[in-house]
Amino acid sequence: MSVTNMPRQFPKITLSEVDEETRLLAEKVYASALKEEDTKDALSMFTVPEDCPIGLHQAKERELLKELAEQHSEESAKRKKSFKMIRSQSASLQGLQIPVTAEWARSVVTPFLSPSSTCSSLPENCPEYQRVTISGDYCAGITVEDYEQAAKTLMKALFIREKYSRLAYHRFPRTVAQFLRSAENQTWKEEDEVLPDVCPCPREGEDPYSIENIPDNLSYELQTKDGIVYVYENAEALSQNRPRSLPYPDLETFAIDLSHVLAMIVDGPTKTYCHRRLNFLGSKFYLHEMLNEMAELKELKGVPHRDFYNLHLSSACMSQKHLLNFIQTTYKTEADRVVLEKGGRKLTLREVFEHLNMDPYDLTVDSLDVHAGRQTFHRFDKFNSKYNPVGASELREIYLKTDNLIDGEYFARIIKEVSHDLEESKYQHAEPRLSIYGRSADEWDSLSKWFIQHKVHSTNMQWIIQVPRIYDIFKSKKLITNFAKMLENIFLPLFEATVNPQKHKELHVFLKYVTGFDSVDDESKHSDHMFSYKSPKPEQWTADENPPYSYYLFHMYANIMVLNNLRKERGLSTFQFRPHCGEAGSITHLVSAFLTADNISHGLNLKKSPVLQYLYYLAQVPIAMSPLSNNSLFLEYSKNPLREFLHKGLCVSLSTDDPMQFHYTKEALMEEYAIAAQLWKLSTCDVCEIARNSVLQSGLSHQEKKHFIGANYLKDGPEGNDIRRTNVAQIRMAYRHETLCNELSFLVDAVKTEAAIGLINTY
Repeated sequence: MSVTNMPRQFPKITLSEVDEETRLLAEKVYASALKEEDTKDALSMFTVPEDCPIGLHQAKERELLKELAEQHSEESAKRKKSFKMIRSQSASLQGLQIPVTAEWARSVVTPFLSPSSTCSSLPENCPEYQRVTISGDYCAGITVEDYEQAAKTLMKALFIREKYSRLAYHRFPRTVAQFLRSAENQTWKEEDEVLPDVCPCPREGEDPYSIENIPDNLSYELQTKDGIVYVYENAEALSQNRPRSLPYPDLETFAIDLSHVLAMIVDGPTKTYCHRRLNFLGSKFYLHEMLNEMAELKELKGVPHRDFYNLHLSSACMSQKHLLNFIQTTYKTEADRVVLEKGGRKLTLREVFEHLNMDPYDLTVDSLDVHAGRQTFHRFDKFNSKYNPVGASELREIYLKTDNLIDGEYFARIIKEVSHDLEESKYQHAEPRLSIYGRSADEWDSLSKWFIQHKVHSTNMQWIIQVPRIYDIFKSKKLITNFAKMLENIFLPLFEATVNPQKHKELHVFLKYVTGFDSVDDESKHSDHMFSYKSPKPEQWTADENPPYSYYLFHMYANIMVLNNLRKERGLSTFQFRPHCGEAGSITHLVSAFLTADNISHGLNLKKSPVLQYLYYLAQVPIAMSPLSNNSLFLEYSKNPLREFLHKGLCVSLSTDDPMQFHYTKEALMEEYAIAAQLWKLSTCDVCEIARNSVLQSGLSHQEKKHFIGANYLKDGPEGNDIRRTNVAQIRMAYRHETLCNELSFLVDAVKTEAAIGLINTY
């Protein structure tokens, strides 16, 4: 029986199985997160003292003393010898090679660079190029003991992410999975791969709103327990507390897994190792570019009818100019239409503008005042107020809401105009966010009714549901009694529509076009609560204080994961979890997302932690970055780490974030690409690599991704690249794949070395 057909259960861990030192270290990390985030003391835990001459000198002195001590250790000499032997053999032993495909298993040597390895044997579709290889003692500059400790902790973190990704039907890179199986002396099988299941776009002539062929209702019962929706076969199973065999996560296990990663991001040897590897990756790409830039360009020139302008891009929406034109058009044609109810009185559009003392024809882009300026920098509160055109909440209510007096008609018309522009452009897709707040269980029905009533589906749009982290606001207004109620309002309707789609036809249809969930709000908001296994259950969270970021992420992930497993059983589409993360606030946010998220937006704070940055590289966690948005809120454009991340090999893409506020042109996404390319002097291959990444991490279906970036896109390296569609050079893809394999092989070889030493010592 394959892994995918086996009953899926959440593997639980008890506190007694956790090293006390790890738990205490994790608590120390969280305690530091409660301090001022950007203070020197708070950041020193996660970084290497590169900018501090005294700290750097002291760190070098410590490393030198360790190296000198190691020279006199017989045990270290034995470990070093064993490691060298494994490194030299890894190129030739079939048992240690990673079976990417049968052909690659026989031919690829470059992933395992060592003094004795060569680059003589390559896949047929990989062009020859100038490679950078390092020979000699790999462990120079770091002791064998530190290297093994770092490798072991990094491997553990990758296993943890793989576990959470597989359970939630999030994508986990094949290459990384193959190396993890190799570390366990197992063989990776393609049939064991777990992938998101996104509903393909309706074919031409098909009705996207059809309520035909909806699955039958089931007799399942649902109950929310500890903030997670449980599924029962029937009322009897519910009364006996026998839930269906689905992977229900528990807070304690998540907190324990989180503590392992938290402990490693402040571990000295691991920080040093990751810092060195990241510096190496940046330098290696610099050499690669110097040696192969012209060869990559020559490859791209040979591809007919393909350049950046007919590549496929993801993520864009309306601009402020578009909104202004729409407001003026509606006033011109529908001034006497009743559009708002205020204080028990219904107002026409003309009366609304008279009440605001303004003439829509006098409005300009500047007077609309939805653009974020200097005054919004580090002021998320002021940024949020920009959602009110002309500072008037009335206009937001009329034009940017789905649940108003006119049933969201104006917002739907704006969306349809945007989608028409996207369809005209052919190569751009948008992933607009619609908000579900959790204040009422009726929100989903209202939203799905709006979607179908106004027919806003577009082949160039995938919808993401964003959940603002504003429990504290609803609690203060007495709209909900505890955090569990908010979670129930968000997720229970989705379970009901999955179990009984005949009773919720509109919601069932709408969910076919929802590809994921986002968690949004100001990350820099301070929380006094330290998330741990001791954190109260959602039913017990009755305080007015907002739960911390990690608490939100766990409970959103937990429900999405159970829901995905239930929907997969029924042959329905699954959802990705794609939170805003790492834009500001605590570094611990990125640890939570590493476990729970399919991909993240922003990730700026990765530059503060070499361990997390290296982990995000190794696991190829997709990161959608928005430098123009960050420039107005948290980080000047010139200091944005996107270029640095790209060069090192992190899976980064460009995305718009609130184009109405941060962009000046109609083509908001092209604006992002153009400014990035000009400011950072990105090559055509760089820009196309970013665009390919954006499609990979998007909510497009498997069929659409095959169409846009190639039939073999799931394969890593040049094998998975169709240059005719992506315009990314095969040389670049080969370089990325070989470099990642090389980094992963160092970790696997270290684990195998330790296992070999342990085996020798038993005899």
